[in-house]
Amino acid sequence: MAKDKISKRTFLKTAAAAAALAPVVSQFSKSAFPAPGGPANIVLICADDLGSGDLGFDGAGNPVRRPMRAGNPSISSRASGAPRIPTPNIDQLAYEGVRLTQFNAAGPVCSPSRAALLTGRYPVRVGVTDVLFPADKTGLSGAETTIAGMLKKRGYKTSCIGKWHLGSQTQYLPTNHGFDEFFGLPYSHDMSPLPLMRNCDVIEAQADLTTLTPRYTQEAVKFITDSKGAPFFLYLAHFLPHIPILTSAQFQGKSTFGPYGDAVEEIDWSVGQVLSALEENGLDQNTLVMLTSDHGPWYQGSAGELRGRKGETLEGGVRVPFIARFPGQIPKNLVSHGVASNMDILPTLARISGAALPPNPLDGDDIWPMLTGVADDVNRGVLLYFDCWNIQCARLGRWKLHVARYNSVVWGPAPAGGRLNLPLPKPELYDLESDPAEAYDVADANPEIVAAIQERINTSLPTFPDQVRSAWQKTQSLKVEDTPSGALPVLKSL
Repeated sequence: MAKDKISKRTFLKTAAAAAALAPVVSQFSKSAFPAPGGPANIVLICADDLGSGDLGFDGAGNPVRRPMRAGNPSISSRASGAPRIPTPNIDQLAYEGVRLTQFNAAGPVCSPSRAALLTGRYPVRVGVTDVLFPADKTGLSGAETTIAGMLKKRGYKTSCIGKWHLGSQTQYLPTNHGFDEFFGLPYSHDMSPLPLMRNCDVIEAQADLTTLTPRYTQEAVKFITDSKGAPFFLYLAHFLPHIPILTSAQFQGKSTFGPYGDAVEEIDWSVGQVLSALEENGLDQNTLVMLTSDHGPWYQGSAGELRGRKGETLEGGVRVPFIARFPGQIPKNLVSHGVASNMDILPTLARISGAALPPNPLDGDDIWPMLTGVADDVNRGVLLYFDCWNIQCARLGRWKLHVARYNSVVWGPAPAGGRLNLPLPKPELYDLESDPAEAYDVADANPEIVAAIQERINTSLPTFPDQVRSAWQKTQSLKVEDTPSGALPVLKSL
């Protein structure tokens, strides 16, 4: 049997095996977490627009074997020889923990992805479906429980440092979403005006972007030092390497990869400062550190071998780096190729902290078995890819089915008649295990897989808000021209 072909019997057998595994994984996930010294401290670092190919370590899983923070050089290239930006501190973090090679953001742009990360729910469920701007009067609803809100009830000190972008009105700011403190920007730094805030107060009318990464880092180190007596959650959300790229003087011109490389190297420096603060305060052995990005790269940066960029539900727009380190709990130099999502972070943190899950139903899964090497994957249902209210793709194991696509690229000019989400002439199926670039449509060879994923999409629809169902019905009602697989769909002339 060809690698990209699978019979219905094999597919059903695989599904049955996954179902049989579910009770085992579930039982493991609910067991008591043996963290020394009480609940674990948690540091979540999120870069902005960082690509899966931007970091020094080999995202394909080749080991990094040298200690880095002592000044040794980082791995600067993949096994294939493709150049990578030197990131010695992040390399070391990867060597000391686990890398997930199939980790997905729940949205291809900033606000939806961040809403999903902090709530464990699809952006369409929490009402944050597109980028929020300074004039917007909406934001993440107070009815949603964030990671910070969940952990605060468990006795955690909580801090948000950096980019928020989930509503700039007072009622939507971090301090009204479970964070004890906030220092940073209310939205993206390419917007205006750009106030620097502490809690709900503006402390600088116009932030000096060249100083932000050092100041964010200083605030993070201070929070860690001041929180030694209680468990803490630090959410450090960098504004780089999102454009415009403005680094501190120390890093301007430092990288051979230009301003983008400067930005990535400054983020790496910041990671090193945070790791050093944990070590110096005797906290590193009881702290889970995670690093990821909100989505793929924009105009610059590398999505590695993946197709697509920020703003697209192709893998290059949504698959992002993810590293987790927890000494004594997560094995060193572990690589997991199972499917995961940034919505999985909240339920995983609930498990290791002993916090009660939020009342709203979650879309994420507890991936602690993957992080510790107990399981290669968790038994998850179909993973949906949304653009605004529109379902565009669905992932089930190794398979990704494209069912709809816009008729123009997100950053390009709209076609005559406007930008529309259109059904594809025929669903496109990609085997991401053998074809991560989504280059070869194998739908015709695997009709059973196509039908099974379509059925799961239809079954999930009633669980979503009316706007999702209406958008789906509108998309399916439109007629399109017969275009090649992978092409932008074209609305049929009436």
